[in-house]
Amino acid sequence: MYSFKSRVRYSEVDSFGRLSTFAAINYLQDCSTFQSEDIGLGIKKLKERRRAWWLSSWYIEFDGPLLLGENIKINTWAYGFSGFYGYRNFTIDDETGKHVVKADSTWFFFDLDKHRPVKPEKEDIEAYINKNETKLSMNTPDRKIEKQGKVYKLSDIVITRHFLDTNEHVNNAYYAAIAKESVEEVHAPTVKMDKCIKSIQIHYKKAAVLGSRVVRIVYEKDDGYIVELAGTEFDTVYADIKIIYTEDIR
Repeated sequence: MYSFKSRVRYSEVDSFGRLSTFAAINYLQDCSTFQSEDIGLGIKKLKERRRAWWLSSWYIEFDGPLLLGENIKINTWAYGFSGFYGYRNFTIDDETGKHVVKADSTWFFFDLDKHRPVKPEKEDIEAYINKNETKLSMNTPDRKIEKQGKVYKLSDIVITRHFLDTNEHVNNAYYAAIAKESVEEVHAPTVKMDKCIKSIQIHYKKAAVLGSRVVRIVYEKDDGYIVELAGTEFDTVYADIKIIYTEDIR
């Protein structure tokens, strides 16, 4: 297991003083990035070899809020590799050691020159493997997100430079932030902003880049909301996101 400690900062909380979904996801991906850097398999090293680990999907559970000023510990470990896929768990723990955030994720190894997934070499994965670390117990749903329910078509957004990461793609956490704001926009101005997210599931389909116009479609269901972030071109989908709240936000 790889870990680092932090404290919930003012810049990371929402208007209720809680660690935001956006900040929580950034903590998770920062943790795996730090591990890769510390074992000599970081971003610069992989770029020199024209390789990258890219995120395919998240499933994240939240068991209550983390508040401004709380001391937290972020943990991650890889629990398996198959073909060009890698599988990784994360937790964010409070001061008592409780897993307030738990996450399961799927990644794929990518050839930047051939523009396709490739199987990692032994040297790419052996430093991550610890036989004593196993998959976290979670209620992980089926991979496919069924887009059904009452449909709301919202205004498009255009990707500007502040959305981008080192791959010149939209940062993974922004998809969740856009989806959450889209759901809240559907029920504005009566939306109950104080309700917490219980779980969020994200399937990444295609990377949005600088200048991409993102079409936002929200599907309202009895058990939550599904947000499709699509492109203007036929059959282009950037990501599908399912959000379940602890209580009805309407």
